[in-house]
Amino acid sequence: MEFFNSQQPGLITICGATATGKSGLALALAQRLNSVILSADSRQVYREFDIGTAKPSVGERQQVPHYLIDICEPTETLTVADYQRQAQELIAHFHAQGTIPLLVGGTGLYIRSVVQGMKIPRVAPHNELRSQLSSLGQTQLYQFLQQVDPAAAQKIHANDELRTLRALEVFYVTGCPISQQQGENPPNYPILQIGLECSDSNVLTRRIETRTEQMIAAGWEAEVKALCQKYGADLPLLDTLGYREMKQYLAGDISLSQAKELTVLHTRQFAKRQRTWFRAYPEIEWFEADEPALIELVWQHIQPFDSPLSVFS
Repeated sequence: MEFFNSQQPGLITICGATATGKSGLALALAQRLNSVILSADSRQVYREFDIGTAKPSVGERQQVPHYLIDICEPTETLTVADYQRQAQELIAHFHAQGTIPLLVGGTGLYIRSVVQGMKIPRVAPHNELRSQLSSLGQTQLYQFLQQVDPAAAQKIHANDELRTLRALEVFYVTGCPISQQQGENPPNYPILQIGLECSDSNVLTRRIETRTEQMIAAGWEAEVKALCQKYGADLPLLDTLGYREMKQYLAGDISLSQAKELTVLHTRQFAKRQRTWFRAYPEIEWFEADEPALIELVWQHIQPFDSPLSVFS
């Protein structure tokens, strides 16, 4: 295996659908490697959104340093470009110390932005511009896109309003078509990608049910209530998975039992989309989440065959 025989420290990614045990595996590996964990979760970056995003506990963060968690206010927007820049800076920092960091999470775009070196136009969302454009209707917007950036229009479906808006936004802000600002520049350090999955959907459902119950027992209802009172129920983050359902319960629209059932259902649907995303990348080595010897199997997979693990110390 060339991964750890390289003169340059590499990167280990641990990805997969929600509730497959990525955090637990990462914690065990990071302790063995004397390493750090970089979160790749698009909601854990926001402060105060703790229980519903399954953030690592204080105890877990004391065991292993975690980064890219609580780096943004709930009222702010962290773009993929923002995340990529911070992740790349941290990776370079730890490489300089001879440390191999672990990039861990279920947000595929975050991971892809790092491991494939996506070139991302550094244009923050312009709500006023988007509002003006949206008022014209998708048909007109797509016609505009075909005129100013035909290359992007060929890759974007005529009914995809979100991507159409983004492409036009980038063009009007920078004066340059988004198609000319995209591409990839993969990093030159070695990357080992590990994926966790539950082949048995019933196993994943039980995991999701258990985690949902644990979050409620940990005070999730109080967390959502406090967030609604502080930021208002129309805060966009409160319309994300789980928070939306709990908010409906607090508003009296559904019962707590219904909120739990909907959370489990929507989480299962989300996990299916995550699995589809990650399965598109053949470089990911997959392991069964419920394998009793999971940690040892992954450990054997990541260590070199011909040199001792002292390379990590």
